Amino acid sequence: MDVLVTGAAGFLGSHLTDRLLGEGHTVLGVDNLSTGDRDNLAHLAGHPRFRFEERDICTSFDPGRVGYIFNLASPASPPEYLRMGIETLRVGSVGVENTLEIAARYHAGFLHASTSECYGDPLEHPQKETYWGNVNPVGPRSVYDEAKRFAEALVMAYQRSRGVNTRMVRIFNTYGPRLHPGDGRVISNFMMQALRSQPLTIYGDGRQTRSFCYVDDLIEGIMRLSRSDEHYPVNIGNPQEFTILECAQAVMEVTGSKSELHFVDLPEDDPTRRQPDITKARALLGWEPKVPLKEGLKKSLEYFRSKTEPS
Repeated sequence: MDVLVTGAAGFLGSHLTDRLLGEGHTVLGVDNLSTGDRDNLAHLAGHPRFRFEERDICTSFDPGRVGYIFNLASPASPPEYLRMGIETLRVGSVGVENTLEIAARYHAGFLHASTSECYGDPLEHPQKETYWGNVNPVGPRSVYDEAKRFAEALVMAYQRSRGVNTRMVRIFNTYGPRLHPGDGRVISNFMMQALRSQPLTIYGDGRQTRSFCYVDDLIEGIMRLSRSDEHYPVNIGNPQEFTILECAQAVMEVTGSKSELHFVDLPEDDPTRRQPDITKARALLGWEPKVPLKEGLKKSLEYFRSKTEPS
């Protein structure tokens, strides 16, 4: 099958591209490289079934006939989407509409990468797909949260009104090799600080929780969802919940670091709890994560260590 992957040079997009090529598909990867990195795709140079185009999906384009579209284009780390608020809103609206138009034109399957941030700072715990969320529509994080929520409404509108064969994955915190070392998320922050023997930055009191999914598990869930007939959102994430302090301790154990902890103020609207209810994914896809946090951190260690070395 000819497949279009938007955001292909990103952390998840590059891993998804590898998986698709491994299954024998031909992949066109597009990315405007605002947050993506060509190095994530460097190993595919000269691959006979892969082609990369640098482009912004907010400008309409025609990739030619494709059988499936995976839409992963969007800034995803808080420092990036706060820096590019307008661009984040545009890619979640204009960009998603442009890719849905391609799917409608070629009768292609379409999978949209949404996010657990649709739940905001949740009042329901753990979070089921039926929960409508607790999101501040005018807070600093709204540029990402509301872009993703609007995108979900747009995807459903194309499914209902235009018959586009859509799916949506709500992605929870994911980590692994190729996660940008400076992207500001928990695992990358802790790994880089620990490896550099710097204090680990803890926002708030560290008792807020996250649920960390290793990238290979996430990609497996996305692939299974892409082959399903489910049009409504499906949570894909690891339901094992950790406090930020527990995560910091796990990183220090894996890296052997003796770093101290440095506590700073909690950012505005930062979620206090995050844990996916994956009942739907288990029943619908036969999927659940297999890689425990410490094992995943060990799998990621060499990548992050390489990023602490002079280039």
